[in-house]
Amino acid sequence: AMLSKVALYGMVFIYGAAGVVHLVHPEAYLPVMPPYLPYHMELIYLSGVIELLLAVCLLIPSLRALAAWGVILLLIAVTPAHIHHLQDYYSKDHPYLWATILRLPMQVVLIWWAWLYTKPAKAKASKLL
Repeated sequence: AMLSKVALYGMVFIYGAAGVVHLVHPEAYLPVMPPYLPYHMELIYLSGVIELLLAVCLLIPSLRALAAWGVILLLIAVTPAHIHHLQDYYSKDHPYLWATILRLPMQVVLIWWAWLYTKPAKAKASKLL
């Protein structure tokens, strides 16, 4: 149970912090945005607000499973941007190409982590850890 709580609060921290950074330093995310998407700044702000909302909802037992599914959907939704970023860094022989490569399998880990909390409140994610 303790590991489950630590994992939950870690996830809350990650999405809460990411949400704040999206809102405070949106320009940091501009290079990640694929050119085929319109309204780059608006989408960055929107994702920040969504991340903050999901972080708060993860803390509320009755909303946790729904928020976990929201995290999974968000992670899937941003994957094309991560692929674009990788392709961009690859084409420029960027020194941080390795980070964009590592981020893709990390998406799978983050999706699994969120999936642990998709069970209704009475089911214990700690049984899965």
